[in-house]
Formats: sequence, C-alpha cells, structure tokens
Amino acid sequence: MTLLALGINHKTAPVSLRERVSFTPETLDHALNSLLAQPKVQGGVVLSTCNRTELYLSVEEQSDLQEQLVRWLCDYHQLDEADVRQSLYWHKDNDAVSHLMRVASGLDSLVLGEPQILGQVKKAFADSQREHSVSGELERMFQKSFSVAKRVRTETEIGASAVSVAFAACTLARQIFESLSSVTVMLVGAGETIELVARHLREHKVKQMIIANRTRERAQLLAQEVGAEVITLGDVDERLYQADIIISSTASPLPIIGKGMVERAMKKRRNQPVLLVDIAVPRDVEPEVSNVPNAYLYSVDDLQSIIEHNMAQRQAAAQQAEAIVTQETGEFMSWLRAQSATETIRDFRAHAEHVRDDLAERALAALAQGEDANAVIQDLARKLTQKLIHTPTKALQQAARDGDEERLQLLRNSLGLD
Repeated sequence: MTLLALGINHKTAPVSLRERVSFTPETLDHALNSLLAQPKVQGGVVLSTCNRTELYLSVEEQSDLQEQLVRWLCDYHQLDEADVRQSLYWHKDNDAVSHLMRVASGLDSLVLGEPQILGQVKKAFADSQREHSVSGELERMFQKSFSVAKRVRTETEIGASAVSVAFAACTLARQIFESLSSVTVMLVGAGETIELVARHLREHKVKQMIIANRTRERAQLLAQEVGAEVITLGDVDERLYQADIIISSTASPLPIIGKGMVERAMKKRRNQPVLLVDIAVPRDVEPEVSNVPNAYLYSVDDLQSIIEHNMAQRQAAAQQAEAIVTQETGEFMSWLRAQSATETIRDFRAHAEHVRDDLAERALAALAQGEDANAVIQDLARKLTQKLIHTPTKALQQAARDGDEERLQLLRNSLGLD
C-alpha cells in the first residue's frame, strides 16, 4: 500500500487553471466514485478550495500509476494534459504525509497559518468518509494531520494575527476607502469566507451590508449576527448600483456578476467608483468587468501583495511549525511501516503456536499412557526449543558463511542477543 498526494495550488497554477480543475459540491460525490473505480485505487479524499485541488490516495503501487491518475483528472475535467502537467505536483508516502500535515496546519496556504484550511480539510475527509472511500491508512493519516494542526496552533504563534483571504479583502477595501463607515458593501455568498469578511466589516463599522445568497435561510443567520440585509442572487442586478464594495465568494460554476450588469450599475451610480473583490474559484465576476471605467476588479491572485506583507510576521512561528510537522511525519511513517509487519508477525505467532500445540498434544498423550511426567516435560521443553530455534539458527549460519556481518548483527539484535 502506498500513500499519494496529487494536485495543483496557488503556487503552481493561476486562478484561470485552478477554476477549471476544481470540484464543486454538486460534482464531488460523482468524482469520488469515478476516482475509486480506477485500477489499484483503494481509498481517496478530494480536497478542492479556491487555492488548491488535491487528491489524497491509498493505492497499490504500479509503474504507470502516475500517468493513470493524471489522465483521469484531465479526462474528468475535459482538459488537455499538456495544460495541466506543468502545474501538477506529486508526493509519495513520507512526502504525501508531510504535505497533508503542512496543508492542514496552514503552512502551505496562500496566507501563511490561515485557520480556514483545517475546516476545509476536515470537510473533505468527512465527505469522503460518507462515500466509504477512506482506507484505514488514509483515515489514520488525516486524523494524525488534524492533531498536528491543533498542536501547531497550541505551541506556536502562527495564528496570533488575523490574517486570511477574507482579512486581506477587507484590508484592500480599507486601503481604497479612507473609512468604511460611509460605504455600502454587498457580500455575494454566505459560506465560511463571506462569514469572516462580514465579521471583519462589522468590526470596522461599515455603514451598510447587503448579503446576496442563493437561499435566504442560510444568509439570514449571518445577517442577524452582523446586522445586514438579505437578498437573493436574482436581486443582485437591480441592487448592485447601491454597493460601493462588492466582495464575492460562492461555489457557482459560472460567473454571477457580468460586464453588462456592472455597466448598468455604473450608469445608475453616475460612474462613482466601485471596488469588486472576487475571491471565488471558479470566478464569480467576469474578468471583462475590469474594462468598465471606474470599476476596480481584484481576484484572489491580486490579494497576494497584501498577504505577503502580513506573512512576514509569521515566519518565525512557521519554522517552529515545520519542526513539529517533521517530527510528527516521522512518527506516522514509523507507525505505517510497523503496519506492514503485522501480517508477518501474525504468521510467525501462528507458526509458534502450531508448534506448541502439536508438542503439547504429544506430551499429553504420553502422560495419558502412563509415561514418567518428568521425562515427558523434559522431552517437551527440549523439542519445543529445537523447533523454535531451528530456523533462526540456519539464518545465523548462512549469514556467517556469507561473511555478512551486518545481517549477522541484525539477526543477533532481533533475537535479543545484544
């Protein structure tokens, strides 16, 4: 059994490719079933966020496995392999375990140490568990990663400052508008990222918040918490002109805000500037919106400079966290290697018990026939010793004949002679 991690992220691929490789909540179950149907794949977890799409797998190793999985990913999304290959990374066993721990701990995030990713990893694992697609080793790897992420949060300062994609979006808004107390903000979506944005905005006493979501029910809970108005996505077109800032993060596979919609809003606004921050993958706002005069569009990738500034504060903590990940990866791999010996240990124990039972049965038969008890016990002990040391003795003799000192010493250690 081999553990693998295959994927792309914000470091290896632009948003234009990441959005084409992402899995939506609606397609995830089908994707998992398709992935598990691939030869040699024993279990899998699909992690798909705005910054990464990754497959975590337990597989039976084979020579062309990498080609098979890359082909599946490209075929599933109907992509040219040449467009994807240069952005893909591939990790195996120790490196796969270390990578997942780094991801869960926020060490591989666009925003170093962001807490959101752990919840996303847990959800991806839970979704895969629901489909019964997680093998024992894969489940243990994810559970271990969750505990490592908790340890990193507890023992380091990596989460001390409020840094996230949501925070970066609010920072950008504050850089463009001197005060948020005089602006109206429209939030599109009601997921975890938008929840964080809404809470940041409430802290900065934004004048008005409007939350647009596919269903009112989900948005209503958040709206009550932050004092916002709720509308549906169908209302966005006629209400967009009221917003000075639009921040969007939905799971929609198609853009929600188009160029024409923004042009109509700008006409009603008499061309007063509007800031649009699209932190969704796939994108919620058509890229052509950036061509509309006085409409300033920023994508996830455009937040990078803000994020890099905040990352500087977390580098020392990240070094501590990396040391924790290295230690915990080593411990997990030791456990994993021990599991590979389980069958051998079981066979060895069964063999010893068979020898014991056979000789015990003979001894009991001898006693039943009236033979001397001391003689029977002495014979049982001698034969049991001979049977159990026969194979190790031959191995020691062969190592000595071969002049293999390293093997001879290993056997001595295994037999408790040193």
